[in-house]
Amino acid sequence: MEKVLALVEARLRSSLGEPDARASVTFLGADRVEVLRFTGVEDGGGRPVVRYATLGMSARPMADPTDPVADPVRGPRAELLLTVGAGAADTDKVLRPLAVLAASPQVEGVVVAPGASLDVGEPLWPGAPFTSVLVGEPGGLVPDLEPDGGTDPVRFLPLLPMTPVEAAWKRVHGARALEERWLAAGTDLRDPRRAPVRLD
Repeated sequence: MEKVLALVEARLRSSLGEPDARASVTFLGADRVEVLRFTGVEDGGGRPVVRYATLGMSARPMADPTDPVADPVRGPRAELLLTVGAGAADTDKVLRPLAVLAASPQVEGVVVAPGASLDVGEPLWPGAPFTSVLVGEPGGLVPDLEPDGGTDPVRFLPLLPMTPVEAAWKRVHGARALEERWLAAGTDLRDPRRAPVRLD
């Protein structure tokens, strides 16, 4: 477990730079989850952004809760990534909600995969119009990590904040349809105070 997490942290550092802050959260019945913050970076348009990455979710493979016996080695592994515009909101309060989401495979038996919705039941940070996220496709910002020893690759899954209206619409129409609406509207998914996209 420690070896996998060391490799994961090294991959995060090589892809995102040096974290300038980190926090750890421990939940009953689950391993410790850390959240690393990376600042002083810009997006493709030259705007400053803050990136948050979980560290600890990949320590164990995710298992289907219907499986009678969980494989301690084989199975999907992942960490979560969130990128938001810097300075427009107190987004550092997202650390605990991110840790809650990262612990959900151990605590609730959830298998987190692209296209899934994850809901924390409260604003992601103070004043945020988002209470849930859409799990995006991996392989963009941080490449997959393939540890030795027969362990499945660790995938770094981007999280896209959703408003309650968007989350409800996605449940009916699916993740791809929502992503197409965002794309067609030119939605800035990194804006921590953005309005919901038009869905009528």
